[in-house]
Amino acid sequence: MKPRSTALRKRRPFPARGPHDYALLVDGGAFIPTMLDAIESASRQVLLEMYLMSSGALAERFVLALTAAAQRGVAVHLLLDGFGGQGLRQADRQRLTAAGVHLAVYNPLGVSRWRVSLFRDHRKLLLVDDRIAFVGGAGITDDFDPDARDDGMHWHEVMLALRGPCVADWRRLFTLCWRNWSPEPVALSDAAAAESWPSVRPDGRVLGNQRSGGRAVMRAVLAEIGKARRRVWIATAYFVPTRRLRRALKRAARRGVDVRLLLAGPCNDHPSVWHAGRRFYGRLLHAGVRIFEYQPRFLHAKMVLCDDWVSIGSSNLDHWNLRWSLEANQAAMDSALAEQVASLFTADFELSEQWTAQAWQRRGWWTRLLERVSGGFDDYLVQWSYHRALRHPPPHREV
Repeated sequence: MKPRSTALRKRRPFPARGPHDYALLVDGGAFIPTMLDAIESASRQVLLEMYLMSSGALAERFVLALTAAAQRGVAVHLLLDGFGGQGLRQADRQRLTAAGVHLAVYNPLGVSRWRVSLFRDHRKLLLVDDRIAFVGGAGITDDFDPDARDDGMHWHEVMLALRGPCVADWRRLFTLCWRNWSPEPVALSDAAAAESWPSVRPDGRVLGNQRSGGRAVMRAVLAEIGKARRRVWIATAYFVPTRRLRRALKRAARRGVDVRLLLAGPCNDHPSVWHAGRRFYGRLLHAGVRIFEYQPRFLHAKMVLCDDWVSIGSSNLDHWNLRWSLEANQAAMDSALAEQVASLFTADFELSEQWTAQAWQRRGWWTRLLERVSGGFDDYLVQWSYHRALRHPPPHREV
């Protein structure tokens, strides 16, 4: 049994720290070149934790940047999810490792590991020289790249770039996960010095932990919804909310808070999940929650705005994030960032279809059937998962 102090450290939330510099990067045309420039300017270390990575035009740009960094002496560590990263061809993996990139795989797929196959590393994180972190919902696939998607249907996504003491906490999250899946240690750096930085203006906090992170995000979001007085605006790609979240949203709307949900519309990559989540629209609408479905492209962003509190990261606030996935978000208490996020929400609301309770009541029988079937399957998976005594995947250090 591990010492009690160690167990407590794992459960203890990251503290609020500050000050930080934040930059909101909207869509691949903004965050892709910024992330690549950061890698190309790295002098000591690059840490990249990625759920989705598939060979293609965008992956080629990142492979070239990572291999070039490794060849000039930068310590490069790439942590891929065993399911989300399976689209990265073996030839590209060999190019990375041949150049000196340290590659590890979280929970590799395999017949002998089928009992833990649903556990996934859903985080998206880039750390460069312990000076800047990029967090959000983007993957390294052509779906996020407007240059690769010449049909204009690249996914609508945001990443948050931050500089400041929370970068050390993001590094800690990466290191805790990496050491379970690779024999190669992550070299020590100046990140520990951030613990002694004076938090003269705490304006940010990492929402996450070693075991899951989804619960940490959900607890923080529920607390902020409960405190909100003006607005609760949530953008999420996959809306299959827990009962506690639905209750919190309805309570906020009933006390006069402007509660809005910005959700994926017909352009999405998992229609069954879309229909499963839509079964909750009716009661939310009747409680005063306003629901918008984004129309132009697939909305893949994960953002929360409660008054001036912002959360951006990988978590979709659903059952899967709570039970199966490693997640993490950056919380920010920064009025300038809050206004940027609010402006983005406002622009996206204009490009969305807003549902009313009356219009939703008039939806067709086929839509209702899809909701019932998809929702029933989702309910079965949730009940099954909570009745199974499954543990997180054991370490497996073969790439």
